[in-house]
Amino acid sequence: MDTTTNAAVQVVDALMVNGPEDEPFDWHEVGWRAVEEDVRRLRQRIFTASRAGDLKRVRNLQKLMLRSRANTLLSVRRVTQVNAGRKTPGVDGKTALLAQSKAELADWVQHRSSSWTPWPVKRVLIPKVNGKQRPLGIPVIVDRVLQARVVNALEPEWEARFEPKSYGFRPGRGCQDAIAAIYLTLEGKNPQRQWVLDADLTAAFDRIDHDHLLTQLGSFPARDLVEQWLKAGVVERGQFAPTEEGTPQGGVVSPLLLNVALHGLETAAGVRYRKLGTHAAESVEGCPVLVRYADDLVALCHSRDEAEQVKARLAAWLAPRGLVFNEDKTRIVHVEAGFDFLGFNVRRYNGKLLIKPSPAAMRRIRERLRTEMKALRGANVSAVLHTIDPILRGWSAYYRTVVSSDAFSALDDYMWKLTYKWAKHGHQNKPRHWVVDRYFGRFNTSRNDRWVFGDRETGAHLRKFSWTKIVRHQMVTGTSSSDDPALTSYWAERRRKGPPPPLDAFGLRLLKLQDGRCPLCGDFLLHADHQPQSPREWERWIVVARKAMAKHHLGIARGPGASESIVRLVHTSCWRRHPAVPNGGPVVLHAYEPSGLA
Repeated sequence: MDTTTNAAVQVVDALMVNGPEDEPFDWHEVGWRAVEEDVRRLRQRIFTASRAGDLKRVRNLQKLMLRSRANTLLSVRRVTQVNAGRKTPGVDGKTALLAQSKAELADWVQHRSSSWTPWPVKRVLIPKVNGKQRPLGIPVIVDRVLQARVVNALEPEWEARFEPKSYGFRPGRGCQDAIAAIYLTLEGKNPQRQWVLDADLTAAFDRIDHDHLLTQLGSFPARDLVEQWLKAGVVERGQFAPTEEGTPQGGVVSPLLLNVALHGLETAAGVRYRKLGTHAAESVEGCPVLVRYADDLVALCHSRDEAEQVKARLAAWLAPRGLVFNEDKTRIVHVEAGFDFLGFNVRRYNGKLLIKPSPAAMRRIRERLRTEMKALRGANVSAVLHTIDPILRGWSAYYRTVVSSDAFSALDDYMWKLTYKWAKHGHQNKPRHWVVDRYFGRFNTSRNDRWVFGDRETGAHLRKFSWTKIVRHQMVTGTSSSDDPALTSYWAERRRKGPPPPLDAFGLRLLKLQDGRCPLCGDFLLHADHQPQSPREWERWIVVARKAMAKHHLGIARGPGASESIVRLVHTSCWRRHPAVPNGGPVVLHAYEPSGLA
C-alpha cells in the first residue's frame, strides 16, 4: 500500500476507535425522510438533464450529488444497515454496525475522503446452483460507501438512456418484468417470433474491458475513482493479484457498470422500435425482440436463420468489450421445445404459452428441503418451523406470478412426506395414528385442512406452498424509470397495487397503515429499495424480517388510554429512546404520523 493509503487508513482507524476531532452528530437523530427526499430530487434533476441531452448540466449536478451530505448519509445507511453483506468485512477486517461508528464513518467520508486510495477487494468463492463456484469480491467498508455515493450520481444519467427491455440491477425493475416481456411477445395463437436465442455470457463481471467501460463513462466527475476501483486488484487466500479486466462481482457499483458496458445490446441485435416512450415500447414488425437481465439474455426471432444472424452480430459487438458467449449455455430453440430463463420454463403446449417453475428449480427446491429436513432429525418442531418456513415462503413468493399451482401442490405433497418421515424417525416405536395426531391437524383455522404440520403446544404451523395466491405481475412499461419526476404517481400506484411481501396478515395491515415507516423516526421499517430477485434472496429477506420481529428491532407500541390506544410497528431502538409513559408503559406515538398510502 502507498503512503497516502496507509495514512487514510490510520485516520479511519482513529475515527472508529476515538471518534473525529469535533463532536460527531447523533446517528439516531437523522431525519431520514428529508435525506431521502433530497437525494430523490437531485437524482430526478440529473435524470431530466440527461433525458434533455444537457451534458454540462448533468456533470454539474453529478458533482453536487458527490458533495451532498444527504447522499453520504444515505450511502452509509445502505452499506452498514440495509445491504445483506453489512456484517462482512473487506481485507481491512472492519465493519460499522454501531450508531457511533456509522456517524463517524459518514463524517469522515463527507469531509476527509478526498485523499482516499481504494483498497483491493477480498475474493471469496460462493457455490452456484450448477455445483461450480462464483468469485465474489468484497470491498472495504469505505470503498463500499464511496461506491454507493457514485451510484446515486451515475445511475440517473444512465437510467435516462438505458434500453427499454433491460431489467437486471435497475431500480423498479426485476426478473418478473423480464418474464412478463417474454410472455407478451410469445403469447397468442400464432405469434410472429417463435425461435429463441437463449444466450449467456461467460464470466461477464470478470471480463469487462476497462478501457471500453471508462470510455462509456466519458467525463463523469468520479471517473478516476472508478478507474482506481477497477485497477485495485484482489486478495485471495492472502495473495494479491492485479486486475487487468473485469469489475468485482460484489461491489456496490459493479452491477451498474455491467449495465453501462452492455448498453446498446438491443441495437446491436437489430431491435428497432416503432413507438418508444415511458408508456410503450412497440417493436417494428420483422425485427427481433431482445430481453436482458444482467448477463442473461434471450432474443426472440422469426426464424432460425434470423436467430443465427443475431447471435453472430452480438458476438461481434461483444468482442471489443472483452465478452463472449458461454457456448455451453447458449442455444437456439423453438418455443414449442421450450427454454429456461431466470429459473422459469417458457414453452408453448399445443398452441398455448405456459410459464412455470423450471424442472431444474423444482429439483433444487426438493433437494434443499430434503437436506434441511435430514439435518433437523433430533430437533424439535419449533426448530423445523423456524428453518423450513422461510424457504417455503421465499420460493413461493418468487414463483407466485406464473403458472405455479401444480408445482405448489406437488411440493406440498413432497413436504408432507418429508415432515411425516421426520416425525416417524423421532418416534419409531409409536403407531402411525399417534404420530399423525401429534404433529398434524387443523392448525390453520381459516382452512379446512387437517394435514397441516405444526406444534400442538404453541399452535405454530408450517405454511403450505399452495396457500400462496397466484398474482399476475404488471410489467414496467416502456422506458419508465423511478427517477423520472413525471412518473411519480405511476410508481406510487405500482407500489400500492403490487403483490404484498410474504408476511403475516397482521404485520401487513400495520405496514400498509403506516406506509411502511416507523411512526417515531420516519425511517422505513423494512428496507426494500430493490425487491428480492431469486428464491434465496426472498428467503434471506424473510429471515431478516422475522429476526427483526423476534429480536425487537421492530416492536409494537400502544397509547396509554383505551379510548386513544393505537397499535403501531416501531423500531425497538426508537421505542427505547422515546420517553415512556408512567409506570413503564408503552410510548405514545405523536411524531411522523403517516400522511397517506402513496
